[in-house]
Amino acid sequence: MFSTTDTIAAIATAAGRGGIGVVRISGPDAQAVAGGVLGTSTPLAPRHATFARLRLAAGRASVGDHVIATFFPAPHSFTTEDTVEISAHGSPVILASILDACVRYGARLAAPGEFTFRAYVHGRLELTQAEAVADLVEALTPLQARIAFDQLEGSLATAICGLSETLLDLTARL
Repeated sequence: MFSTTDTIAAIATAAGRGGIGVVRISGPDAQAVAGGVLGTSTPLAPRHATFARLRLAAGRASVGDHVIATFFPAPHSFTTEDTVEISAHGSPVILASILDACVRYGARLAAPGEFTFRAYVHGRLELTQAEAVADLVEALTPLQARIAFDQLEGSLATAICGLSETLLDLTARL
């Protein structure tokens, strides 16, 4: 079972190369972990993009990159926890180096779906909405994407809640 009290980190963008890649850190020590990775003791300003230059170990060598870090304080993040997102160039080597640094500074690797799980556990999402996140990521057609987004917006939860209230009323009358 997942722990919801520690700080987790993971690459939040699709595997492979890309123009941009994102490493997400979430939990009580997200600011401290990000500070270690970024090499600063100055806290990140909430909801502001902060430029930083990284120099990280990568095996026997080191890699560098220019990154943007954004801090989302609790409860105003997807997981409702303190969250930092580090946007870097989308090289798998750079993203893996950032993730390794997160672990060195106290985060644990997030399991697949753990950010969404935390959003569900903390009441940010209903179960149907949490399932919709996976459906939206896996959508292959515009129709699939629209249906998943509608479910993420709560359309199914709203319909179920309405039916539940009606059934409760009928039960009370009986």
